Amino acid sequence: MISPIFGTVARMRVSTGKATQSDGRMFTVVVEGFGVGLQRRAERRLTVPFSQLQRLMQTIALQGGRIRSISAEEVPVGSEPQASGSEAATQAATQAADAPADAPAAPPTPARKAPVSHADVPVNLYKPKDPFIGTVTGNYSLLTEGAIGRVNHITFDLSEGNLHYVEGQSIGIIPDGEDANGKPHKLRLYSIASTRHGDNCEGGTVSLCVRQLQYEKDGSTINGVCSTFLCDIEPGAKVKITGPVGKEMLLPPDEDANVIMLATGTGIAPMRAYLRRMFEPSERAKNPEYQFRGKAWLIMGVPKTPNLLYEDDFQRYLAEYPENFRYTKAISREQQNPSGGRMYIQDRVTEHADEIFSLIENPKTHVYMCGLRGMEPGIDEAMTAAAAAKDLNWSELRPQLKKADRWHVETY
Repeated sequence: MISPIFGTVARMRVSTGKATQSDGRMFTVVVEGFGVGLQRRAERRLTVPFSQLQRLMQTIALQGGRIRSISAEEVPVGSEPQASGSEAATQAATQAADAPADAPAAPPTPARKAPVSHADVPVNLYKPKDPFIGTVTGNYSLLTEGAIGRVNHITFDLSEGNLHYVEGQSIGIIPDGEDANGKPHKLRLYSIASTRHGDNCEGGTVSLCVRQLQYEKDGSTINGVCSTFLCDIEPGAKVKITGPVGKEMLLPPDEDANVIMLATGTGIAPMRAYLRRMFEPSERAKNPEYQFRGKAWLIMGVPKTPNLLYEDDFQRYLAEYPENFRYTKAISREQQNPSGGRMYIQDRVTEHADEIFSLIENPKTHVYMCGLRGMEPGIDEAMTAAAAAKDLNWSELRPQLKKADRWHVETY
């Protein structure tokens, strides 16, 4: 069951009255697309006592089954619940969890769109030995006064070639000049921040969100080669571009999908592309085959409020799509976590753990994480604790989600 966190009611509710763990009723769950082999092709009826009902529903959801109905029946006083129903349900759950990768899948239903074919995603159209030469059309700061560091939005014209991409991919940039050994600089990969139609929705452009890398060494400030090259570049300049690359962060084509986005800093780039595709009016007009109706939840981590990126757009989406978009911020230098320390993105995950896992129990939910690699351990710890509270093992659940193409991570 899904928590009504976006102001909508849960899709399915089961009335159990004043149910307790000693509730003597048996529940019959009618499910399809659940089990292994031919079992997935048939409608199945599983009968369990109340004490096992929640666990069974979680297992069905996580394994992609579809619950058709749930009904309860009273067990006469003094009688014993039939063990066979409970054992059958437990066996079905175990078989589903242990199903081999090549087990036959349930045939698609007419109402469900086919998943994205990775074979159709453009990859390596331009390689380092023969890069595309793009032209800078815009370069401006994304930060407001009082922000830390330097972050720019940079757009390139692609109209003179065949470089195209989809949301969630990256491109490579080869900066001008040579390294200390007199060799051309190596390319750096950057997540694309625009939709496939570009910021102008006319196609033929690509945009990046770039933070200038700076660090101290031997008392001197060192500037990152490629990030400084990009932040300093002027409109009209020519840039060597490779790619696109990446299939890890692709957005599901399902218009009713739920998308949880965990981002820090410039990890917002692919999330910005997703949200524009979902909610930007010009994008929706461009994509009659994709009119997003699901739930999108962005959890964003930054050090200070002036470091929030694309804030005006996200606030507009909140106002225009309050039932579909939720936006949660972790501003580390301005907010405190319950322990009195700085508020980081993993603290927000812990705070909303029940709601996040209620969504994850729905097979239509995808989770995307992008940002500094250091964010992973904290989020992993928060998810482990949240899973344990629901009697689940995160170390087992995470690979299941990844195998189902529902857990997407791109960190650097």
